[in-house]
Amino acid sequence: KGASLHDRLVAHLPRYAGLAARMPWLFNLRDRVPTLKALSEKLAQFSARRSLPQWRSDVFAPPAVEGPDEGREVVLFADTFNRAFERENLDAAVAVLTTAGYRVHHARPVGGGRPLCCGRTYLATGMIDNARAEADRLVAALAPYAARGVPVIGLEPSCLFSLRDEIPALLKSEEAASVSKVSVLFEEFIAAEARAGRLSLSLGEVKATAVLHGHCHQKAFGAMGAVEGTLRLIPGLEVQTVESSCCGMAGAFGYHADTIDTSLAMAELSLLPTVRKAAEDAIIVADGTSCRHQIHDGAGREAVHVARVLAMSLKAATPAG
Repeated sequence: KGASLHDRLVAHLPRYAGLAARMPWLFNLRDRVPTLKALSEKLAQFSARRSLPQWRSDVFAPPAVEGPDEGREVVLFADTFNRAFERENLDAAVAVLTTAGYRVHHARPVGGGRPLCCGRTYLATGMIDNARAEADRLVAALAPYAARGVPVIGLEPSCLFSLRDEIPALLKSEEAASVSKVSVLFEEFIAAEARAGRLSLSLGEVKATAVLHGHCHQKAFGAMGAVEGTLRLIPGLEVQTVESSCCGMAGAFGYHADTIDTSLAMAELSLLPTVRKAAEDAIIVADGTSCRHQIHDGAGREAVHVARVLAMSLKAATPAG
């Protein structure tokens, strides 16, 4: 039967993200007008009970390189979701990395064009040829860094682990395998540098409880230890990991009118009740874009990326004035 309108809108999100950033007021109308919510459910199966990510005009658009000239080189992969919807996470990661003395490169597409993407939205909707095309662009941009052993750091687990898992399988090239070997989650990099005694960060006290929800990819790839370890670098922060399964979003699964009830039921098993019971001053931590969205919609709490918690600690260590 081919791809539905719902699938096409999900799959091609990276392609129309640039247009949405130029007219965010128009693309965000759906959540503000009840009639449009109902229409989006009827025509495209986006549940009227689910809010959509909010587009913004101030997308993440950094210079090619930041940080001290003599610093150890890293590449920060700005995924579509954080770049378009939550640039604060990328800004925080840059602040942490440059403060720690790293020289942060921002990869650009070979030959120019729209920003890089891992192809995750195409993989999620079965559009393998499109996913392979996106992966080709990304690997071509990152391969020169990988050839020099420069770490590729990502914030969104599903996107970063695409570089470690699906993309090498899709492309079957030496370049893809090389990029896979140097690709690490932000917390994996920070935790490894701390263990090696190379992390130079002056972290201030954050007297709070961090209620941590792990993304499915972090659990599947054994990265939760690095996430917890990174948070425990912050003086005064108590880390409590939620014993939970998938948050229920699973990419676009939680947005569909036919599956939103299952999505919410999964979240209600443990995640949402735990978040609701958390103290008002607790910091809710979730690295996944969809996980944060589920927590916002289901518990009315803002969840933040680990990079933002580290940035809070950096700010606490900086004398006022």
